[in-house]
Amino acid sequence: MLRILPALCLLSALTAADGVTPSAILVGQACPLDGPAKGLGLGMSLGLKAAFAEANAGGGVGGRQVELRSVDDGYDPDKCADATAGLIEEAKVFCLAGLVGTPTSKAAVPLAVEAGVPVVGLFTGAMAFREPAQRLVFNVRASYDDETEMLVERLTADLGAKRIAIFRQNDSFGAAGLSGTEKALKKRSLELAGAGTFERNTVAVKTGLAAVLAAKPDAVVMVGPYKPIAAFVREARAAGLACPLATISFVGTESLIAELGAEADGLIISQVVPSPADESLAVVRAYRAALTKADAAATPSYVSLEGYISGRILLLGLAAAGAEPTRDSLVAGLESLTAADLGGLTAAFGPQRRQALGQVWLTKVAGGAARPAASLK
Repeated sequence: MLRILPALCLLSALTAADGVTPSAILVGQACPLDGPAKGLGLGMSLGLKAAFAEANAGGGVGGRQVELRSVDDGYDPDKCADATAGLIEEAKVFCLAGLVGTPTSKAAVPLAVEAGVPVVGLFTGAMAFREPAQRLVFNVRASYDDETEMLVERLTADLGAKRIAIFRQNDSFGAAGLSGTEKALKKRSLELAGAGTFERNTVAVKTGLAAVLAAKPDAVVMVGPYKPIAAFVREARAAGLACPLATISFVGTESLIAELGAEADGLIISQVVPSPADESLAVVRAYRAALTKADAAATPSYVSLEGYISGRILLLGLAAAGAEPTRDSLVAGLESLTAADLGGLTAAFGPQRRQALGQVWLTKVAGGAARPAASLK
């Protein structure tokens, strides 16, 4: 027996999946931890860590602690590709979770797919990661098409807007928001009134603002992270643009409000998770408790709640992956979550379904907080 044990140990080491040891499962995340979009990466990372710490306190998954390794990509596609390659090839992570952004995810996801590494909970609603469905890519949040449909519906039906312009980041993220907005307008026999753009990782908004002002809109849909959107809101209001301004969830709600202060009041924001203040939902109560334990100084936010929900879904997939998880068994485990109750929120994947949630919540900023709004009337 003593002679056989070393051979068995060697066989186990050779056949074990990357990122899985007898005591731990390693999850990787490339995201902005510095720069003008850092609030998004830090929020997603915090939410994932809170979910993992909650599970680890109860024994982890199959007796293994789930660990998160986050690497800064500065919201830059090239850096994200390098960070992702390092996580896969050097850190040997089991899977990826919580990548932030459309252009960055477009750089990272092909590397993960080529290496056979599952990706869970991208912080992007771009349709490129949903249609066609990719076997290794599991989206949690609703799409940008879902969000822009909600915004255009409410701006037209509630406020009577007819001339809707867009202000967007000039890349694949902005293009995804533009596409969703145009689809929603076409559904109502409307056309885009005008469009302005800005470059990623800048707050150079004046040229884009001029294009929006020239369109004389009665509402504007904004597509970007919080710093350039805050700059646009300030400049737009100073220029006399008084029409409703709406933005999608990627903006980073709390970071945007912190940037603008009282100037944020009146902004309309679509959300892909419930309010982090809605303690009527068991999932929100669990999130708030887990967040406090993970970081007593942390303030609940939409972004970290999304990270927590993504982490909870990944944990369910890991639990369903079996006693000795492999990447294939994780895919099967996630696909088996056809009606997973997270506590008032149902997540549903399947063999051809790669978006767990589809609901969009409407909020409007008042008194320094984004408050749920049934309508904009």
